[in-house]
Amino acid sequence: MNWYSAADSPELVEFGPVRGLSVTGQGEPGGPVHMTSIQALYSVAGPLMGIAAANGAPFEMPPLEGRWWVEDERPALDVPRAEWWWHLFLRLPDSVADEWFDQARQAAEDPAAARVQLVTFTEGRCVQMLHHGAYADEPKTLALMEEFMEHSGLVMNGLHHEIYLSDVRETDPARMRTILRHPVRPA
Repeated sequence: MNWYSAADSPELVEFGPVRGLSVTGQGEPGGPVHMTSIQALYSVAGPLMGIAAANGAPFEMPPLEGRWWVEDERPALDVPRAEWWWHLFLRLPDSVADEWFDQARQAAEDPAAARVQLVTFTEGRCVQMLHHGAYADEPKTLALMEEFMEHSGLVMNGLHHEIYLSDVRETDPARMRTILRHPVRPA
């Protein structure tokens, strides 16, 4: 299964471990803390790409990803966006050596780069779907995924995950594409 591919209708997939750059924070999507954290990721990824290329392992900049949660009893969409938590993520190819990470972080010209970590996580079994359009319209796609999960006897088993196939600064809904992914387990 391709990490960066999803169908236009809900589907069941499975993924093993992935490794990449990550920063964790809390705040409104597009807000100052969120945007500073995105910049921190790219401030490390840029030098890392150069180090990898110099070592014969070039790679292209991966799409930005976010895994989201709230620490509240209310449904996530009922919680003020300023209270949302996230792990931002840039997936790295296996050809990137771990020791290059420290070099890249030291080379970054951004004080927030100190918050960037090299992490590995496994999502396992997931329901996913490609969302076309604005982020504000995601609840419609999420409802289709929830219906699929219910009919399949599955429940959430991890963090809501988004992979931004289009630039997160894109404002034309016709050009916006986001993979929405939920780790699941039997109900």
